[in-house]
Amino acid sequence: MPAISGDEYKERVDRINAEVWLDGERVAGRISSHPAFKGVVQTQGELYDLQLHPDHTEELTFTSDTTGNKIGTSYLIPKTKEDLEKRRKMIQCWARHSGGLLGRSPDYMNTVLASFAASADLLKGETNCYPDRLLSIYEEAREQDLTFTHTFVNPQTNRGKLAFLDEDVTNARIVRRTKAGLIIQGAKLLATQGGMTDQIIVFSAPGIQENAHAYGFSIPSNTKGLKYICRESFSNGHSSYNSPLSSKFDEMDTVVIFDDVLVPWERVFLHDNIRAADNFYKKGKFVPFTLHQIISRQIVKLEFLLGIAHQIVATINIGDYQHVQAKVVEIIKGLESLKALLHYSECQAEMDNNGTMVPSVEPLYVAINQTQELYPRLIEIIQLLGASGLMTIPQEETFDSSVGEELNHYLKAGDWKGKDRVALFRLAWDLTMSSFGSRQTLYERFFFGDPIRISQTIYQMYDEKPSISLVSWFLKES
Repeated sequence: MPAISGDEYKERVDRINAEVWLDGERVAGRISSHPAFKGVVQTQGELYDLQLHPDHTEELTFTSDTTGNKIGTSYLIPKTKEDLEKRRKMIQCWARHSGGLLGRSPDYMNTVLASFAASADLLKGETNCYPDRLLSIYEEAREQDLTFTHTFVNPQTNRGKLAFLDEDVTNARIVRRTKAGLIIQGAKLLATQGGMTDQIIVFSAPGIQENAHAYGFSIPSNTKGLKYICRESFSNGHSSYNSPLSSKFDEMDTVVIFDDVLVPWERVFLHDNIRAADNFYKKGKFVPFTLHQIISRQIVKLEFLLGIAHQIVATINIGDYQHVQAKVVEIIKGLESLKALLHYSECQAEMDNNGTMVPSVEPLYVAINQTQELYPRLIEIIQLLGASGLMTIPQEETFDSSVGEELNHYLKAGDWKGKDRVALFRLAWDLTMSSFGSRQTLYERFFFGDPIRISQTIYQMYDEKPSISLVSWFLKES
């Protein structure tokens, strides 16, 4: 089966009918028609249509080496630097369709699964590890163009340093091992797009202390006993004028509850092996592959922010002020730094023992950590540039009322009628001040983990020998 269309994607998520809870009620009927989900489902359908469009097929698909089908480039395991470039172009093509606001567009999880498949050799010979099952899951996914959510974060019951001393009865764990498979009980955070994908991948983060918490598997989203508990929707069927971003891109975040969920053995690729679970994450391709995808998307997101900033400046004619220029340049410097780090990572990519081309991880870690610190400041810059204009944003219904002509006059800017100027400022507001925008800022603050821990990782992994050698040479010469 080749790469799917948007209609096929929507039909599949409707047919799955996973157990999704929102506002105290189970979501009934087609999820693609529900006010809280229809915007993002429609958007992702458009992404799938793009990969079938003649103008994009070459960069968004590749030929399967097993079936000959055209399948999504995000499933590609790169063998050359050209493959890395092809993946980047694919990711950024999809990202431009959403302004980089879909942090969990399907290419993210496709990248995760490809990274797992490229790391399957780490499971060979390990107790309770099944690399062949993992490769089978990957093959199934890419040939059927499946969609995934994932979860690996524990509930925030106790984040103290000695939390491991307490018995954890909340984190999803293996409670029984049967002839049919593993029985999982407990909860996990934070499955973005939970309930609106074909499957969910569940795996262990580093640092686990018990075998019952060491696992890796993929199961259908509608597996019996699996529940997705949603936060409040930021979409709710609002118009694209009033909520230009949240109406299309609210991905929904969910708590995943496992109520005696049976995971068939053929869906399990790792269990009851703490060391293997730890090594699979730390020594596998998960970090370099996913960071490459993340930074590729974030570059597009910063381009989007820069475009909004320039448009605000031009619309209300504030470009002659030095402080305004300095603020816009902050966005430019951040954007160009990310571009440079991403390209440097690709340039320094090396082939591993299995013939996989792996991007250099050090510049990618620097890029993600920089974005965590930079993004809130860039959002603040948009707020400072927009100022009171971000609060004088009547809804579309008001412009269509009897006072609409007055508003068109009094809220105009240059050649822009009031309704058109407000549309721009509503876009900026939805990105920086709405519930959706606030979630976006929090999301980028903690994408890929705690910023302090990531900075520690950079400190520990960075090769200091060249710089120390340079200083040593100067000391000998003095």
